[in-house]
Amino acid sequence: MSDRGSLRSTLHERGMRMTPQRQLVLDAVRELGHATPEEICKKVQGTAPTVNITTVYRALDLLEQLGLVRHTHLGHGAPTYSAEEHEHVHLACHRCGRIDEVAIELLDDLGKLLLAERGFELDPTHLALSGTCRTCREAD
Repeated sequence: MSDRGSLRSTLHERGMRMTPQRQLVLDAVRELGHATPEEICKKVQGTAPTVNITTVYRALDLLEQLGLVRHTHLGHGAPTYSAEEHEHVHLACHRCGRIDEVAIELLDDLGKLLLAERGFELDPTHLALSGTCRTCREAD
């Protein structure tokens, strides 16, 4: 089944209808990769100029509830959304803004420690670490 068909079916099963705006938002997230709601809105408005940021936020919220997109906070600004599975941890350089990705397995020991000592189960796929990238450090 196509992506459009699966979204339509998922919405129908939950008593909701497929709207062009929802599909445009999902398409924009998939095309942009990691993108803020504002970036997604700008992309959608290229096709549908009357779609506003409120519609985009509502669509993103619904799409996240359906498991079709996921958000991550990469810093102090708006979250970024992605349609890809987040099987990585984001590394956000607070100087240049570069975003890198590393395998979630790098946090296995921390996850085990937090579970053993605090009873806290870490979800590293929803995590961004802030710091300074190699390029910025070497520029000093």
